Amino acid sequence: MLVYISVVIPTYNRKPILTKCLNALEHQQVPEELQNEGYEIVVVDDGSTDGTVEWLQTDANSYPHVRLFEQAHKGAAAARNLGVEQAQGDIIIFIDSDLVVTETFLAAHLEGLRQGKRKLRSDRLFTYGRVINTANFEEPTAEPYKLTDYSAAYFATGNVAIARKWLLEAGLFDLGFQLYGWEDLELGVRLKKLGLTLIKCPDAVGYHWHPPFSLEQIPKLIDQEIQRGKMGVVFYEKHPTWEVRMMIQMTVLHRILWGILSLGGWLNEKRLKPLLSWLIKRGNSQLALEVARIFLNWYNVQGVYAAYREARSSS
Repeated sequence: MLVYISVVIPTYNRKPILTKCLNALEHQQVPEELQNEGYEIVVVDDGSTDGTVEWLQTDANSYPHVRLFEQAHKGAAAARNLGVEQAQGDIIIFIDSDLVVTETFLAAHLEGLRQGKRKLRSDRLFTYGRVINTANFEEPTAEPYKLTDYSAAYFATGNVAIARKWLLEAGLFDLGFQLYGWEDLELGVRLKKLGLTLIKCPDAVGYHWHPPFSLEQIPKLIDQEIQRGKMGVVFYEKHPTWEVRMMIQMTVLHRILWGILSLGGWLNEKRLKPLLSWLIKRGNSQLALEVARIFLNWYNVQGVYAAYREARSSS
């Protein structure tokens, strides 16, 4: 049976890596199910100011599968919703605009969906591909898989394929998540309630590029963790379960763990700055980031409890 795929990509000021992302998607080994190259790339620009829209409009012939949509800066959740609403495919594949995929990416997801349906004797499923983090901009696909690339998430939009009908039935992404974090995992909770099963698809590989960790990134990373804490409480208020508490780190266990590792917040960005700087100068930026997670997680735990207290006091 022939199928049609819509790859939905929200983007905001990521033109250089988006170029690599789209080039990889334009050079897919098309499987039989996608005869006549039956796929589209739905790019939703979330108010970029780096010339992304002008570039795609000017160079449209280089990207024949791309359909471009624009919105004011509303965030990735709103952009993905618009992409799903405008998509022509019965299968949606979500990736981020800083993901560079292999040439068998689409074929791997299709095979995973087909095998999963045969195994479960049901179409209530989705496939979750492998995401490998890399700071190698020139050759992102040269990065090997690492233990730190493992993800236990049920539904994350970095690399996932799902029938469009299930997204519509679940209600798409909740736009109440105004800040950073959790909107995809919250949708995952609703999909799980619909009885959908996660099928791991390690052959659908995407390389998630990010610039090497630097000290200049720390203020933004701290702000993201505080925002993640606030949105974690929004997540918990919608689904007040122990599973969600564990996900958002709102447990005594997490307070003790990160309290011990950070010495109650004493090991913060200022006190660890010399060590982080030394590691970065020696070419160990990834290790420096892992060390920085000590205080980043402490900020997250503090943020989630502060947001929870505020929510309870105002209710």
